[in-house]
Amino acid sequence: MRRVIILGAGGRDLHVFNMYYRHNPEYKVVAVAQVQIPGIGGKRYIKGAGDLYQPGGIPLIGLKDLEDLGRLIRDLGADEVVLAYSDLLYNDVGRIISIVLANGASFSILGPRDTMIKSSKPMIGVVATRTGAGKSTVSHEVTLELVRRGLKVAAIRHPMIYMNPDEMMVQVFRTRQDLMKITFEEREEYEHYVDIGVPVLAGVDYEMILNEAESIADVLLWDGGNNDFPFYYTDYLITVTDARRPGHEVGSFPGEVNTRLADAVIVTKVSDSTPENVRTIINNIKAVNPRASITQADLEVYLEDPNAVAGKRVVIIEDAPTVTHGGLPYAAGYIAAKKYNAEIIDPKPYAVGIIKETYAKYTHMGPVLPSLGYTPEQIRDLEETIRRIPADVVIMGTPAHIEDVVKIDKPIVRAKWRLKVIEGPTISQLIDEFLERARLK
Repeated sequence: MRRVIILGAGGRDLHVFNMYYRHNPEYKVVAVAQVQIPGIGGKRYIKGAGDLYQPGGIPLIGLKDLEDLGRLIRDLGADEVVLAYSDLLYNDVGRIISIVLANGASFSILGPRDTMIKSSKPMIGVVATRTGAGKSTVSHEVTLELVRRGLKVAAIRHPMIYMNPDEMMVQVFRTRQDLMKITFEEREEYEHYVDIGVPVLAGVDYEMILNEAESIADVLLWDGGNNDFPFYYTDYLITVTDARRPGHEVGSFPGEVNTRLADAVIVTKVSDSTPENVRTIINNIKAVNPRASITQADLEVYLEDPNAVAGKRVVIIEDAPTVTHGGLPYAAGYIAAKKYNAEIIDPKPYAVGIIKETYAKYTHMGPVLPSLGYTPEQIRDLEETIRRIPADVVIMGTPAHIEDVVKIDKPIVRAKWRLKVIEGPTISQLIDEFLERARLK
C-alpha cells in the first residue's frame, strides 16, 4: 500500500482524493498538505472520507512554506506526493518536484480521466491562465447572456475549503444572507451570481454538487478557480488570459492546460499592455491551440461615484488572491484611483498581524490592502489596519461587500470591471457556438 500526501491549497486537493483515492485500497492518503492560503490547515476530513478512512479521517496540515514539505514526507514515510493546486509557474512546479524527489518520494499529477465528471446537462466553462486575468468578469458576462436567452442557469464554483470540510459537502448560495458565514474570497466569487438571481454551488463532493445543480438548472456554468483546469467535462470552454503577463498562457501550471483545452481564448487588458505583448500572446496561443478563436478585450474600470475620490486620500482594498499568489501588484481599485486622480495612501506602514505578515511574504504587492478574511483573527487585523490608515475614503476593488462583516470607519466607493470587446468574437457569439454545440439553440 503506497502512502500518499496530496499537496493542495483548499481547492482541488479533496476533489482529487474523492475521485481517485477515497475507495482505492492500493493507496493510503496520510495527509492533505496545504499551502498558499494564510491560516489554512489544522482540520480533518472525516465523514466524507469514506469507509477506508474511518474513524479518524485525513488530517489537513498547513505548511508555512514548501521547505516544510520535505519534513512532512520524512515524518509520515510518504512514498508519493500528488500535486493538486494551481496558479504556479513552471519554476515553482520544478522546485516542488525537486523537494519531493530529494526527500525520497515520487511525484505525480492526476489528469482529466482520473478527476473529471460528465454532466447530463449542457455545461460551459470559464477558466483562466492566471489569477487576476479577468475570469470573474467574463463568467459574469457569460451568465448574463445565458439568462437573457431565457435559460435557467446554475453556476458551479471551484472549491475553497477553508472551513470544516464535513460541514460543506454541498453548498448552495441563493441570497446575500447565505453568504454571511463564508470567507471574503468565497464572497468575491459567489456574490455576483447571487445578485443576478443565479444560484451558485460549491463545496467538497463535486459528484453530489453536480447532482444538485442538474436538478435546478437547464444549463450549468463551471467557474474555475485560480488557473485550475475543470472538474467537469465541458461542452465549451472559454479561457481568459492577461495581456499584461505575456508568456503565462504557455508558462504557467495548469494555465497552459487551459490554453490547450480552450474553444475560445479571451485576451484581456490589451490597452493596458503593449502591441508586442499582445502579439506574443496570440502567437503562443496559435502555436499550441490553432483551433481556438481569439478575442481581444479590455477590462474597463469605473467607480460608482468618481467625485467621491477625486483629490481625496484613499486606501485601496483589492481581492486578496489577485495581489497575493496571483502575483499582481494591484488590481481594479488601484487603476480606478489613478484614473480618477485620488491620492493613494500606502497601507504597509499601518499594517498589523496577518496583514503585515502577508506583505512580508508577497513583496511584489503595491500600495494596496489585500482583503484577507479567512478567520476571525484576520478580520480583526484587517479592521485595525484600515482604522490606522489616514485616508478619507476606501476604494473597494474587491467585488465582495466585505463591509457586511468588517467594520470600516470610512466612506466606501466601489470599483468595478466591465468587458469591452475590441476584436474577435463577442460573448454573444461565443454563447451561440456553445448553444449550437449543446443543441439548445
